[in-house]
Amino acid sequence: MRLGLFLCLRCCPVLSPILETVMSETPTDETTSPPQPQPRAIRIFDTTLRDGEQSPGASMNLAEKLEVASALAEMGVDVIEAGFPIASPGDFESVRQIAATVRGATICGLARCNEKDIDRAWEALKVAPSSRIHVFLATSAIHRQFKLRMTTDEIVARAIAGVQRAASYCDDVEFSPEDACRTEHDFLCRVVEAAIDAGATTINVPDTVGYATPGEVYDRFAMLMNRVPNIDKAILSTHCHDDLGMAVANSLAAVSAGAGQIECTINGIGERAGNAALEEVVMAMKTRQDFYHLTTNIDSTRLVPVSRLVSKTTGINVQRNKAIVGRNAFAHESGIHQDGMLKERSTYEIMSPEEVGFSKTDLVLGKHSGRAALADRAKQLGFTLSGEQLQEVFDRFKELADKKKEIYDGDIMALVQQQISGTVTTQWSLIDYEVTSARNKTPEVRLTLKHGGQEFTEQVSQGDGPIDAAFWAVEKITGIELVCKDFRVRSATLGRDAIGEVNLEVEHRGKTYRGIGVSTDSVESTILAMLNAINRIMAGQSDASEEDLPQP
Repeated sequence: MRLGLFLCLRCCPVLSPILETVMSETPTDETTSPPQPQPRAIRIFDTTLRDGEQSPGASMNLAEKLEVASALAEMGVDVIEAGFPIASPGDFESVRQIAATVRGATICGLARCNEKDIDRAWEALKVAPSSRIHVFLATSAIHRQFKLRMTTDEIVARAIAGVQRAASYCDDVEFSPEDACRTEHDFLCRVVEAAIDAGATTINVPDTVGYATPGEVYDRFAMLMNRVPNIDKAILSTHCHDDLGMAVANSLAAVSAGAGQIECTINGIGERAGNAALEEVVMAMKTRQDFYHLTTNIDSTRLVPVSRLVSKTTGINVQRNKAIVGRNAFAHESGIHQDGMLKERSTYEIMSPEEVGFSKTDLVLGKHSGRAALADRAKQLGFTLSGEQLQEVFDRFKELADKKKEIYDGDIMALVQQQISGTVTTQWSLIDYEVTSARNKTPEVRLTLKHGGQEFTEQVSQGDGPIDAAFWAVEKITGIELVCKDFRVRSATLGRDAIGEVNLEVEHRGKTYRGIGVSTDSVESTILAMLNAINRIMAGQSDASEEDLPQP
């Protein structure tokens, strides 16, 4: 009976064309899978130069900030928060210079919700082809009561005024209700709606103190998406701190709930325990795109070079077991792991080292290697050296090769980083030294330094050990008194003949300076690090921290 009905329909001049169309659109292969939706694009908002620089001891000078900003733009960061222009004249000038020179990313400046902050931010940003003013105001009950001493109505009024003033200068305005993750839902919705009506195009929902859990963050963003009537007129952003070690997880929970922007920093640096690490959120979304269905504009092969640049610039070392960019991230020592890797890499690696900027294999260098091989290896490690820089590194490389059987990646990195750090105007340089030290005997150091074409030699017999004696000798020759605030020695590679890297912080006339020195001899490393710091002092390149100001 069904067959007869079918034949009748085929013969009907009215229904036959409709039936043919339906049949042609019906899949005949039951195994055909439906088309997959295109991954949703997530903006990456990098705040290394603002929130990251607020890490104690991580302040950068203008040249260093410009170098980092250029690297971030080249990597594909969408928005670079270049600083807090009202914080200091130096911060203002850094934002202005970055806005004037860096291309390929929106340049953002932070401001509190008051006229002076916003005016100052625009003055710094107005030269940028693409700029954003980021205004913030605390909203949680604890901040309202103890910090601001303002009512909810007063806060809403000030938020509206701040956003409107920023919008009068700039079409791209971001508003952050500081401590949003501890703000009551009803009041948070009210403030967010008012800010969007006032002209905010991005609403950032920060977990300012790193208190929230991934589930709570997801629920809060979903709540805003459902309850704020004009939420479709703005992009939701997430800014998570890592006080409980959940910044990355919380950021991913936010975008899973609908956020379109993640605020993060290179290596996760920032206030207190830091921020969500850019390299981790980017690679989580890339590696698990099957789960998140999200994508970014980041060139992941630049992650390791930019990580090293920020580490070198700030003096904050990346821990060996740091995800994505740590030295051990793609290292395998276990025999079982090594056996699996030899048979199939994916047994123990969920991403390739080349994907994030690591080299696939180590290029072993020795005393018979030439400049070309050294330059090539340095480039693979993320450093491009000028002719003069290459010659300086090559000379140090030859000296080291005479002392060691093999030169490893860590050795090359240490030599290059010292040379780059040493590009600060070199006024004092090491010529020679001789040290004598024994138990229960005062150490003696004979030190020769060069300055302005002249050599100066002093012999010092004082101090608690050879390194302390070296400090006294350097101070005596240069005439610059230093107070050592931090002294760190680390091995750049493994083995008894490993190169040693000294990082120190010294205080001179109330300001803090960094110095770095590398050598297989710890005393020589110390002297080189001191001279690096002294040359910074003489060049006026202070790394003193700016006054702490409120931040989202």
